[in-house]
Amino acid sequence: MKKKILFSLFFIMLIATVYISCESKDAGKEQSAQPTALNTDSAALLKRGEYLVAICGCDDCHTPKKMGAHGPEFDMDRRLSGFQSTNNLPPVDTNIIKKGWAMTTLDLNGWAGPWGATFAANLSSDETGIGNWTEEQFKKALTQGKWKGMDGNRSLLPPMPWQDFAHMTDEDVKSIFVFLKSTKPIKNVEPPIRAFADLK
Repeated sequence: MKKKILFSLFFIMLIATVYISCESKDAGKEQSAQPTALNTDSAALLKRGEYLVAICGCDDCHTPKKMGAHGPEFDMDRRLSGFQSTNNLPPVDTNIIKKGWAMTTLDLNGWAGPWGATFAANLSSDETGIGNWTEEQFKKALTQGKWKGMDGNRSLLPPMPWQDFAHMTDEDVKSIFVFLKSTKPIKNVEPPIRAFADLK
């Protein structure tokens, strides 16, 4: 009889221990599922922003190119300054576009397609870039596709992949903004978009 009572007590204690352990794990999971607090350390934000700009391919479109020993290379003296206002706009063969093709400039920062012609914006810290932008404007441009990050403005056009960036966390957006605000200011105003009917 004593053995049965001892066995029952042991079994009850074992079940209670397992139950408490599972509850603790579930509580830990719930806590880890909560969003983490925004990192406001400026050095960490700057470093993360630099990393995100690199892996998101911002330079691919927004940095002018120069010819190097192995082909086009980023012109880091004009980093993130967009399509250069001093460049002549090349002619566009709309017949090729009508056959299903899109075109790009050699710098990969001007494009023409069924939407018209679009040009990479200046993302440097200059006032002709994003120097005067607020973080809220930047977030709206990057995650909602609003030109200059302002309500009532047109949507950003191809090839800007803002639909992908819409999934960025607030910390990622803030990090990129902090990094871009730290870049060398470069004066440059990209051309306005051109409607397909105006392409020649």
